[in-house]
Amino acid sequence: MDQIFAPWRIQWVERDDDEETIDGCPFCVLPERDDDHQSRLVARSEHSFVLLNNYPYNPGHAMVIPRRHTGDFTDLSDDELLDHARLKQRTLDALREAMGPAGFNVGENLGDAAAGGSIGDHLHTHIVPRWDGDTNFMPVLGDTKVIVEALDDTYERLHAAFADQSETSVPDETSAVHVD
Repeated sequence: MDQIFAPWRIQWVERDDDEETIDGCPFCVLPERDDDHQSRLVARSEHSFVLLNNYPYNPGHAMVIPRRHTGDFTDLSDDELLDHARLKQRTLDALREAMGPAGFNVGENLGDAAAGGSIGDHLHTHIVPRWDGDTNFMPVLGDTKVIVEALDDTYERLHAAFADQSETSVPDETSAVHVD
């Protein structure tokens, strides 16, 4: 049996399922918690927020998520749509600054499992940093993906990159960066 040591994942394993969801949606409860760092919520804007993916494809795998619970992209108001798009731009800039990737995969899984997503009723845009050569023999031969950085370390780097952007503020050490 293949084993990969990932001690930071114990927090996910031991989580309280009742605390994680409101009507089955973690994207609704996480922004309401008191500790953004613990929730891995990196940045907030008026209508959206940025969350690190708990199961990243690569280090820095983030999601830009509208605050309002909807699974239909066409439900977004003009203000929500513009805010979401602008926060995607800011996220790309922060990831470039923090991690220096060669490129990105950006996209939405619209719908339930048939579309490839695990949360189909709350929109979210995946932003996955990519590097030349980030696919190696492990996933090809070993059916194992190696994530080379702990989520907390990625959080710190991305949080700092957002905080360095213009028109931002950080209320306290456990808060996400507020993007104006």
